[in-house]
Order: sequence, then structure tokens, then C-alpha cells
Amino acid sequence: MKTLYLVRHAKSSWDNPDIRDFDRPLNNRGKKDAPRMGKRLKERRVTPDIMLSSPAERALTTCQEIATILGFPQEKIKTDKRLYHADEDQILKVLKEIKDSPRDDEEVVMIFGHNPGFTEFANSLLNETLMNIPTCGVVHAELRIEHWKDIHFGCGRMLNFDFPKK
Repeated sequence: MKTLYLVRHAKSSWDNPDIRDFDRPLNNRGKKDAPRMGKRLKERRVTPDIMLSSPAERALTTCQEIATILGFPQEKIKTDKRLYHADEDQILKVLKEIKDSPRDDEEVVMIFGHNPGFTEFANSLLNETLMNIPTCGVVHAELRIEHWKDIHFGCGRMLNFDFPKK
């Protein structure tokens, strides 16, 4: 079994129309929501083995905020440009490439990215009908696979779905 946390980036700012989408920072609400969700994850004793993020400013900042609260070393955060506005097939491909740890057959992976791809991916992976993963929303899933290369749509089940306004 593998454990996956899908985390949509926190609320971003649209204040400066001259900033590229990729570079948009978190707005004030996003700056509050990311630590709030990090604390909720810490209360549930979540300990990721891998944290993987879209390199977009809003996603990576969300990842870094949550990593700090969970005690995950910043230098171990990995980014993958393919997660920036990825569709469900691209997200699946990224996860298939995660290397299994030889010491542990139950890795916990946390990935950070964007909608609509994350909602579509969660629905396909877990046979769910989520309408939307809101900003800073977290989907916690258990996957019925032994190796990441074996991940496929329908292989998981949702254990929890949380978001800041819940």
C-alpha cells in the first residue's frame, strides 16, 4: 500500500496583472490557509517521505509552508515542471516515476499542484466525483499498489478530504 496526499496550492494573488501566471504569489488568505492546513496535517501525524511540487510560486510556497510545519527538510522538496497545470494523465506519469524506497514499502507522497488537473486526477484515481478541490484543499488517499510504477486510475480510495473552510 502507498499513501498519497494531493494538495492544491493556497489562494494566490491577482493584484498585479503584469506578473506571469507562473510567478503569482499567495495572497493574504493563502498565507493564512497554508499554515492552517499544515497544522491540521500535523495533528493527524502526517509524515511525508516525499514532497513534490509544481515549481510555480503559489504551489511551491504552499509546499514550503506545509513542509516547515511538518518538519520536512526544505532541501528535500523536489519540484517537477510537469506538474504546472498538469492534466490527469501527466500527474499519473509523474507519480509512476517515483522511485520506491528500498527500506520501506509504504511511502507517503505529498504532491502540490493546480486545478483542474488535480480534481480530475483525484476523481479518476479514486473513483470519486469531487466537484472541486478548493485552494489549499487536501485529498488523502490509500493506493492499492506495492510500487509507484504500478499506479493506475481506480487503484485508490479516499480516506479524507479537507480544505480551509471545512
